[in-house]
Amino acid sequence: MKALVNKKSAIVVFSGGQDSTTCLFWAKKRYEEVIAVSFDYGQRHAFELECAKDICKKYEVEHHILNLDLLNQLAPNSLTRVDIAVDKTHETDTPPNSFVDGRNLLFLTFVAILAKQRNINHIITGVSQSDFSGYPDCRDVFIKSLNVTLNLSMDYEFVMHTPLMWIDKMETWQLADELEVLDIIKNETLTCYNGIIGDGCGDCPACHLRRNGYNAYMAIRK
Repeated sequence: MKALVNKKSAIVVFSGGQDSTTCLFWAKKRYEEVIAVSFDYGQRHAFELECAKDICKKYEVEHHILNLDLLNQLAPNSLTRVDIAVDKTHETDTPPNSFVDGRNLLFLTFVAILAKQRNINHIITGVSQSDFSGYPDCRDVFIKSLNVTLNLSMDYEFVMHTPLMWIDKMETWQLADELEVLDIIKNETLTCYNGIIGDGCGDCPACHLRRNGYNAYMAIRK
């Protein structure tokens, strides 16, 4: 296995949402060069790609958008099909219908391929086991397993960083505040399943989670 060769650069899996944008600024504090990679997989709120482009342009981050249309064909779900309503509540042992099978597996694999070509070892993703909403590919065990698999598959030492893994949405807002980007995250990111920037539609599960975390943090903020 090759030793680490580049400690100054990192690649961030970037959607333009609250979590990935917080991770983007987390990375900018730690690395001299930060590259953001977004994916077009037929998401019905395609405006998230425009949001991601705008953030990267404004804050001078190199940005790539990779096409993964095949994912939409293989894994129908409420985030890619307008005829499937997003689950507003979810109390079963199965993932919600907004879960896209294989999404993080493919995202991280393609990002790793690009990282190796650019001689970059560090990959950052905003997944969280504390707030994973039933998505199995946001768990720590998955990230650790994939990290090992990618290292073996390319004979290259990737290091996957998950700054949000063990914190909830309230603590994610707190981290954004500590990074001095709270207003950027609140006003310029897109988390809403219905594609509305900032505070969103206020009705979908993503908006509820985001708003509840924000209100909880503002209640304790000094």
